[in-house]
Amino acid sequence: MADIEKEQQEQHEIRGVSKTIRELLKSMKYSIDFYQREYKWQTKQVEELLDDLTNRFLEDHDDNNPREAVAGYGYYFLGSVVISNKKGHKFIIDGQQRLTTLTLLLIFLHNVQREREDRVDIADLIFSVRFGKKSFNMDVLERQDVMDALFNEIDFNSTEAPESVRNILARYRDIEAHFPEDIKDETLPYFIDWLMENVVLVEITAYNDDDAYTIFETMNDRGLSLSPTDMLKGYLLANITDDTKRITAAQTWKNCIQNLVGINNDDVADFFKAWLRSQYANSIRERKKHAKAQDFDRLGTEYHRWVRDHKDAMGLKKSDDFYQFIERDMKFFARQYQAIRDASRQYTARFEDLFHIAQLGFTLQYPILLAPLRPGDDEQATERKIRIVAAFIENFLARRLWNWHSISYATLQYTVFLIMKDIRGKAPEDLVPILTKRLQLEEDFSRNERFSMHKMNRYMVHRLLARMSDFLERQSGLPSHYVEYVGNGKVRYEVEHIWANHYENHSDEFGHANDFADYRNKIGGLLLLPKSFNASYSDLPYEKKREHYFGQNLLAQSLHPRCYEHNPGFLRFVAESGIPFKPYDQFNKASFEERQKLYTKLAEKTWSVERMEQI
Repeated sequence: MADIEKEQQEQHEIRGVSKTIRELLKSMKYSIDFYQREYKWQTKQVEELLDDLTNRFLEDHDDNNPREAVAGYGYYFLGSVVISNKKGHKFIIDGQQRLTTLTLLLIFLHNVQREREDRVDIADLIFSVRFGKKSFNMDVLERQDVMDALFNEIDFNSTEAPESVRNILARYRDIEAHFPEDIKDETLPYFIDWLMENVVLVEITAYNDDDAYTIFETMNDRGLSLSPTDMLKGYLLANITDDTKRITAAQTWKNCIQNLVGINNDDVADFFKAWLRSQYANSIRERKKHAKAQDFDRLGTEYHRWVRDHKDAMGLKKSDDFYQFIERDMKFFARQYQAIRDASRQYTARFEDLFHIAQLGFTLQYPILLAPLRPGDDEQATERKIRIVAAFIENFLARRLWNWHSISYATLQYTVFLIMKDIRGKAPEDLVPILTKRLQLEEDFSRNERFSMHKMNRYMVHRLLARMSDFLERQSGLPSHYVEYVGNGKVRYEVEHIWANHYENHSDEFGHANDFADYRNKIGGLLLLPKSFNASYSDLPYEKKREHYFGQNLLAQSLHPRCYEHNPGFLRFVAESGIPFKPYDQFNKASFEERQKLYTKLAEKTWSVERMEQI
């Protein structure tokens, strides 16, 4: 009887324990019940997590410190996880998004330091081995293959995979793209030590599902804490003394928020961050030890407090100022933000650059796009400003990617801030010279004639090829197929190597297989073709593939002599652009060099500075 009472008491016991990442994950296993939601984090959440973690680490880090000094660095609280411990098996009730992302970050850190002598062993935080079988700490059967592929740096095709698997692969690519370069050097072991020992979560454990879900509901559904948006609304409306105007402003606020929630629940806070940064941020935290948060940083985390602290500088002095801030400014900027987000998610004629930017996974464009806008602008001026700035951003990103520079949040945050300040409130005719001058600070496409694909940039190369292929076709009078090329159509497109992966067929021109492999991955030897084409023909020699290329997109067709017959739109573009297109009977090393230069010239036309002037 005593044992039964003890067991019943343990079943209703609830424990809350603060744990470091090492304590939470080392040789542990967490399962997820079948009714749990999918892994849904997007690029934005990953960027914000990386930015928060690395900024907190850098507040205390000094490269002159010994490794043991990390123990004295500050802590970072990452929230809580709710666990249902059922007979020794741990099931995550709340927190799987963070734990999954942390596991992906740990896999990335394991891989990026794989060849380093000063590597930190973190494998036991990622998986454990029992009876000769390896399983990951997030022990979910459908995710096993993709996690294993990422850990072993093997290509993984997620086309037919469940949503969680597709998101896991995409978020790992986000971590690869956005992890700060200034932490990958000798600082990396310090950061890994800090991540394991100084990042803390509270593990709340119940011993049955009912108690676990009660905790989860109490922490989420019944919580009465106000969001920054709620607190900003209260502050602004409280300063409108005219009852009629306050009611009108409250309705305007409600309508704007409802429209933004209709896009995405996260877009409400994102809108306020983008709007207020674009119009009011005049300072930003330096990326160094003990640097304090400035305007740009605070507006990303506590915009309600920042507005209260800076109301005079914002011109919020009288009741009518607060009324106009909602009725005129908020209404205008919310409408523009919503239009920009819509065009970012669905290809829209005249605003296609917004869709192109979104396909690159960039998330800092919104404060730049909103910066030149003014509530007094008419519709035509507003459109021109957005299109000019969008053309600049896509050009800027393409140049960086072509020259193997990062476009991560951490890398470009300061640059975005400076650009945003430079163009704030500017007229369309003033934007072009400012942004043209800014582009001239970036390396152009001709600076890297060796541009090629590697395992870290495959996704970006796919997007660049999609734009170049689509540009060529549109300039030749054909309809746009960009949406299909980036995977939003019925046919899946993949990067195709013109040369099959057979060194023996090219050994007369290459002394070593590695030299051949490096050459094969250059951009000039790549095409974007349907997956079914790759499956059927990719292993064939060029002479046999060329006939099949003629039935594909225009960039592939240009290898075939029939492309230069009865094709007036294409021939007109070739004559006007001066790009040296020509067919090839054979595709040897000399052909490859010619095609590499051709792609460079095509990139210069695709992302030309003159596009801003034309707009």
